[in-house]
Amino acid sequence: METALFTANNVWMMICTALVFFMHLGFSFLEIGLTRQKNTVNILFKNFFVITIGILLYSLGGFNLMYPGFDEGSMGILKFAGFGIGAPDGGMTPGYADGGYTWWTDFLFQAVFAATAATIVSGAVAERVKLGGFMLFTILYVGLVYPIIGSWKWGGGFLDGWGFYDFAGSTLVHSVGGWAALIVIYFLGSRIGKFNSDGSPNAIPGSNIPLSAAGVLILWLGWFGFNGGSVLSADPELTSLALVTTCLAASAGGVSSALMSNLLYKNFDLTMFMNGVLGGLVGITAGADQMGPTSAILIGAIAGVILVFGISLLDKLKLDDPVGAIPVHLICGIWGTLAVGIFGEMASVEQFINQLIGVGIIGAFSCITAIIIVFIVKATVGLRVSEEEELKGLDLSEHSMDAYADFSLSNK
Repeated sequence: METALFTANNVWMMICTALVFFMHLGFSFLEIGLTRQKNTVNILFKNFFVITIGILLYSLGGFNLMYPGFDEGSMGILKFAGFGIGAPDGGMTPGYADGGYTWWTDFLFQAVFAATAATIVSGAVAERVKLGGFMLFTILYVGLVYPIIGSWKWGGGFLDGWGFYDFAGSTLVHSVGGWAALIVIYFLGSRIGKFNSDGSPNAIPGSNIPLSAAGVLILWLGWFGFNGGSVLSADPELTSLALVTTCLAASAGGVSSALMSNLLYKNFDLTMFMNGVLGGLVGITAGADQMGPTSAILIGAIAGVILVFGISLLDKLKLDDPVGAIPVHLICGIWGTLAVGIFGEMASVEQFINQLIGVGIIGAFSCITAIIIVFIVKATVGLRVSEEEELKGLDLSEHSMDAYADFSLSNK
């Protein structure tokens, strides 16, 4: 019986690993669709780089930095368990992780999570970031910053001891990526033509809205692995609850953002609808295992509303985020983390304060480290392409190729 349960748990966790990996296709489609055709190859290259280098870095040291095994009585801030990966004694038996999965499944599930933070940055900096600069930023941020922050909660560090709670990463994944995106686009500047001299924004239409819609639906599907896998077993009660709350929050976020956008701008904006779905997903991620259906709907609905105002706020601040990554992942991530202290099973003033402190500490560390990395990038490989390269498109200027070949000239 024990072996059968262990096998079932491990198979579920491997399925969730595949679903989280599949999310990277969703991110790629979303970014391609919401940006211009001349930057398609560049966006795909960045997304391939993020997932490949993310997994490699996590195997080289990230996993052991995130789960170092803090000693009892230690401060729980920083520890490194060594380079490389290798299953410990008993790592393939039910004695590991309470029979939830094997050590190898544990590593791979966490590894596909790790790359998500840099993917968030990829969308926000699209169409004007220098490829080498993005690659260097990704290596340093995913290789060092993300696992250090993750160790503070999921690795048994000091935030875990303080009572901070983040089930699947509203803050530890999404806000960590969102803070980095905010810092980078501040130093990077907006795309040419995005803002007028008086500061008013211009719409820069995406090249393929159907493709971005497909990306959102893929991300929604992948989120069943993101949150469902964070149960860390195939426990029927907890897994089914996490999937239901995830789905309800996504639905509520989409509807509320579409309605709020229509109320403010007198049109039904599909991109607002799609980002509202994502905002609801990010919002429920911190407490998907703790919420009832009504609470999940409220959290998602509020996420959808604040998302609309978040996009407007970025325009007012003249911060250019082509795909809405910062409102979705940072603003809704903060909201979802705080919502644990309002709606969750542990809801209380004390828990809300714990959540607020955790958000503040992680936000400050993310921003400080992102600023340091940005200055390293600017001093070495550079952060932004030239005006000529941006106007030409990054596909040609950075890759010397086009995503959609034009055969008309060759045919003639």
